[in-house]
Formats: sequence, structure tokens, C-alpha cells
Amino acid sequence: MSFLPKDELNPKKSGDKGDKNGPSRNRIVLWVIMGGVGAYLVLSGVIGLLTT
Repeated sequence: MSFLPKDELNPKKSGDKGDKNGPSRNRIVLWVIMGGVGAYLVLSGVIGLLTT
């Protein structure tokens, strides 16, 4: 007896249609925005340390 649905027990092969590989566009946009915010915080901190 299994608690997983049948489609999770038998995943699709990479050649099957409908199989999306890679991150979605929304996730990539979120990574870019959060990376920019993180880079800004790190750079402003480094500049703040160097100017004091």
C-alpha cells in the first residue's frame, strides 16, 4: 500500500511531452530581483565600512 498517487510513483521520462525542465520565468525574475537587493546591501555595507 502506498500513500503517493500513481503519477508520483511513476514519474514521466524527460522525453515525454508536458515535462517542463528548469525554473519558471517568475522564479528567474524573483532571483534577479533578490540578487540585486542582496548585492546592493553588501556593496552599501562595504562602502560604509571603507568610508568610516
